[in-house]
Amino acid sequence: MGWMKNWFSRFRKNKTEMIEEAEDIREAPVLNRDSVNLRDQGQRMRYVRSCLEQIKEAQEEIEKLTKEYGMVTSHLTDTEEIEALPVSEKKEISRIADQITAYEREKNVYESDRNRMTEAQFHQMERMEEEVEEGIDKLAQTEEYQEKIRQDMRRLSAEKHAFQYRKHDLQNLMVNLRGMIIITSFSFVTCMVILLLLQIFLEMDTRIGYLVTAAATTFAVFAIYMKYMEAAKDKRQVERSINRLILLQNKVKIRYVNNTNLLDYLYVKYGTSSAEELERMWNQYLQEVEEREKFRELHAELDYHRKELLRILQRFQLKDPGMWMRQARAISNRNEMVEIRHDLILRRQKLRRQMEYNEQLASVAQGEIKALAEEFPAYMPEIMELVSQYEDRE
Repeated sequence: MGWMKNWFSRFRKNKTEMIEEAEDIREAPVLNRDSVNLRDQGQRMRYVRSCLEQIKEAQEEIEKLTKEYGMVTSHLTDTEEIEALPVSEKKEISRIADQITAYEREKNVYESDRNRMTEAQFHQMERMEEEVEEGIDKLAQTEEYQEKIRQDMRRLSAEKHAFQYRKHDLQNLMVNLRGMIIITSFSFVTCMVILLLLQIFLEMDTRIGYLVTAAATTFAVFAIYMKYMEAAKDKRQVERSINRLILLQNKVKIRYVNNTNLLDYLYVKYGTSSAEELERMWNQYLQEVEEREKFRELHAELDYHRKELLRILQRFQLKDPGMWMRQARAISNRNEMVEIRHDLILRRQKLRRQMEYNEQLASVAQGEIKALAEEFPAYMPEIMELVSQYEDRE
């Protein structure tokens, strides 16, 4: 912390030195001719011109400062005049000043409201004022219909996937059934060969075996065939259902595209992204219209009371009664008036200081020209000619 204190004290010291240096500059305007060869005409004339320029600049600055000084003095005098008004008159203008202050406070609150609509948004809603409510209903209905179409599309897509899954199952079943027929046929041939071998080599009576094998094979083939035909029928029904769903999907997609295009158009038309947003903007617009009407009434009341205050103040010996329309609060608030008076006194002191400084500048330059003419009488005609030229310019 020690280095911070040292740095801060050094900073304060430097700042103090800068202020003292500025004070020295203000209080000691000097002209240095030590490095000027006054016997050289060119250097001598440049030096005299610099003195004359200094006089001119100082006089111009004094003129501006005098005007500002007079205005500040007038305002300061006005504060004293207002403070010295009779009680009845002071009471009347204080009442009006309080009303002006209250209106100004409301005006500032309105102007600082961050939730207000921009001018572009307000004028946009103003242009569509007669059709906005209808637009909100139309947008809401279109958005609701859009959601219904999406639901239909999701439902049709789910049904289509279910039927496609069913079709896949049926295709697998039919493949399996064809395989079963092949296996059954192979089993039938195998059994017949075995029975034939038994009959030939073992001299067995295989007639019943032939009958059982043939009956079992016939039954199995018939059952597999019936199952296959049923699966094929179901597959055709599923394919018809899929085709029907595809047609329905195409119709729904067409509706979806048309409704989407309508929504896009309505969004562009009303400058919004949803019916909810448009409704919010509409409600905000209605509130804004009401607030703007109140603001117009407030502005009219404020203007009326300011004019009333000006009319009353003009009856008194005030230098600038119009100034108090912008500082009405000070009329009824003594602390505010004291602050204004203090500020005016401080400003006048600073102006007086500036004027004195420029007067000193002009005086030093004038003294330097006079001293130069006295020290070098031979150069007086040309010096006086330069002075005359600068006076003629003015």
